[in-house]
Amino acid sequence: MVVIQGEGKMTLYFITGNKKKFEEVKDILGDVEQIEMDLQEIQDLNPKKIIERKLEEAMKHHKGEFIIEDTSFYLDCLNGLPGPLIKWFLETIGTKGLYKIAHSFGNYGAETKTIIGYSNGKEMKFFEGSIRGKLVSPREGNEFGYDPIFQPDGFSKTFGEMSMKEKNKISMRKVALTKLKDFLEQRNK
Repeated sequence: MVVIQGEGKMTLYFITGNKKKFEEVKDILGDVEQIEMDLQEIQDLNPKKIIERKLEEAMKHHKGEFIIEDTSFYLDCLNGLPGPLIKWFLETIGTKGLYKIAHSFGNYGAETKTIIGYSNGKEMKFFEGSIRGKLVSPREGNEFGYDPIFQPDGFSKTFGEMSMKEKNKISMRKVALTKLKDFLEQRNK
């Protein structure tokens, strides 16, 4: 997505080191470029605070318009944990461990939420998308994050069993990116 400002064009940059997230964002937004930038990530249960801090840090190192996203995973059985701490849960106990926790409580309900932070150096905006579902025993398919165990409500496949095209039609990231895209288009009219 090229953002037009005055006479010139400014590229929208997605700051991430995660190639799979970048592929999803590019598939939905189109013309966006990836920047890999090592940004300090605070640990907090509020994903907006995490994103805000990363945006502030990014503005010190790069000029332009850019987005940063945080995707959280909330288990009903843990009153919302791990939330934005999902990366650490996946690294330590993996998808099998997350499923075992839900199974031990007998509560498989979950929600996944993406928040995208946008900054042009003057303003900061947040765009959110979420989807409810349940945890299922790990299934074959895409091994990206918790995708092998998250089955969205109303679907028989997990995110991991869906093609990127199928997932991008319904994902929380698509909802948040669509809101961002609408904002950019309205602003530039």
